[in-house]
Amino acid sequence: MATQGNTHGGFGTSDYRSYALGALLLIYVFEVIDRILLSLVQEQVRVELSLSDFQLGLLGGPAFVVLYVLCTLPIARLAESKNRISIVAIGAAVWSAATAACGLATSFVHLLIARMFVGIGEAACVPASHSAISDYFPSNKRASALAIFGLAMPIGILLAAFGGGWLAQKFDWRTMFLILGGLGVAAALLLKLTVKDPGRADGHAEAPGFGAALRSLGSKRSYWHAIAGGALLAIFGASLTNFFVSYISRRYGMGIGEASFAFGIVFGFGVAAGIFSGGYLSDKLQHSHPRVIAWLPAIGLLLAVPVYLMAFFQTSYLMACIFFFFGSICQFLHNAPMFAVAQLVAEPRERATASAIMMLILTLVGFGLGPPMVGAIADYYSAQLAAEAGLTMQQCTAQPATAGCAVIGAAGLRAGLIVALLFALWAALHFWLVGRSYGADKYEQAA
Repeated sequence: MATQGNTHGGFGTSDYRSYALGALLLIYVFEVIDRILLSLVQEQVRVELSLSDFQLGLLGGPAFVVLYVLCTLPIARLAESKNRISIVAIGAAVWSAATAACGLATSFVHLLIARMFVGIGEAACVPASHSAISDYFPSNKRASALAIFGLAMPIGILLAAFGGGWLAQKFDWRTMFLILGGLGVAAALLLKLTVKDPGRADGHAEAPGFGAALRSLGSKRSYWHAIAGGALLAIFGASLTNFFVSYISRRYGMGIGEASFAFGIVFGFGVAAGIFSGGYLSDKLQHSHPRVIAWLPAIGLLLAVPVYLMAFFQTSYLMACIFFFFGSICQFLHNAPMFAVAQLVAEPRERATASAIMMLILTLVGFGLGPPMVGAIADYYSAQLAAEAGLTMQQCTAQPATAGCAVIGAAGLRAGLIVALLFALWAALHFWLVGRSYGADKYEQAA
């Protein structure tokens, strides 16, 4: 239950808080890099280990998700009472060692096991880090701090796309995994040795049991609207990132290298601009507009939908990328406010749990429903177009260079992605509804 009084004033000096945030950001960057590295070199891995596309699919999706789903809530509960910096550091060391182990894999089974342990990354990193950051920074700077932490996503994408690709090209995929895994272990050690776990805003109070925490969070309608909005938006977000390179390649006849470069620019710089702007504006405007944390994401999504629609119907590759870039900025205005809602309505010893529940639902809904749904729609629509052209999808699969097949495949993906995009309008409604109860739900530390 929220109590009125003075807000939490933060932990340590301003410089030390900035350093701690930077160290946690570095760890998160390595988590993002390690998560997506395999997708960059999977063709080399497929040839050397004689893997099928189905096996590559297992490595890229289910293998990563298994331990993430199993570990998220238990680790978050541990973070409510134990040293959060130690939890993040140990988790980082484990997933970084698993990344290095990928470079030593000699079979599909070895690689599968290593990838499963990489899945511990998100479970150990994000909820505990969110909780620690919320205690490091005063409440009126929390959204900005979480926005800076969230920049690990685009930074990691850029570094993986360019740095990881360069290492694989300069040496080989095994060396790439070993080098980046080793650097991750070093970063984990640096975090543990130089960053302290901040004092908690509620002093020495005991962490509530999971049932009590869930009941407390269950009464926060703004929290569940934020989760609903984030999960619905994740259906489109996960689908677009999964199929973007394929769509650009088919639609504009681009090679994988050029399409991947476009992916890095759009989702590196565009997402970074959106995340940072969302956090900065939320903190800057909250005094004059207390509900900015609700209406800013809603407005961003209402702008993103038409911008993305224009991107999908551009005949020029350059213009399409420009619209995708601005669409990603508008879309990711929601990121920092969404996580800030979870941290601001939860009591101090519930914050890691609040973040973990949010991340768990977003991941399961987004990655569980989005790409399969878009793929099914794309297959169905492409088959209809192929039949009208006197072709079959079997022909296009066996001989993708057949005239018309690339256009048909692009049209199918576009149809599926546009359907997924419509979920962003539903998400905007939930973000708007956050403002209806956020004021009453917000936790304020008693004097």
